[in-house]
Amino acid sequence: CPAFPDRFTSLEHAREFCTEFFTYYNHEHRHSGIGLHTPASVHYDTARDVHDQRQATLDAAWRTHPDRFTRRPRPPALPTTVWINKPAAQPANLQNT
Repeated sequence: CPAFPDRFTSLEHAREFCTEFFTYYNHEHRHSGIGLHTPASVHYDTARDVHDQRQATLDAAWRTHPDRFTRRPRPPALPTTVWINKPAAQPANLQNT
């Protein structure tokens, strides 16, 4: 993962760095909060296909080497809701005001 520098030497340096960083963050880095998918995979609705492919790979490993598993392996669950900054839960008495 590209690490943010302490400071950028120029606007061009900042643009170059951010282009590389956000490409990595959105298209390569698998996030634990979204089932080890990339944000792009969730956004462009390919996460279900990736999840199914992962399950097929795990099923093949399970059939080939059942002694390595105590139960059928499963990939992380697909996210049902995704937040960037999840709003804080409001107390019940403030929800209908």
